[in-house]
Amino acid sequence: MDHIKIERINELARKKKTEGLTPEEAMEQAVLRREYIEAMKDNLRESLNRIKIQNPDGSIIDVKKRHDEKMK
Repeated sequence: MDHIKIERINELARKKKTEGLTPEEAMEQAVLRREYIEAMKDNLRESLNRIKIQNPDGSIIDVKKRHDEKMK
């Protein structure tokens, strides 16, 4: 999600608190919020997929690979 869309989300939130939103603005806010949430989920998912854990014996476990194997 780009900076311009985030600024628009914030602008709509401020306007909602002060004077209220038109139905079109409320719809735009809902769409932008959903897009923001999906972007955050994707970002979190990618971060979690890169996690590796080192055991005390020095071996390294790829968490995503291990999870995928357990889910089979």
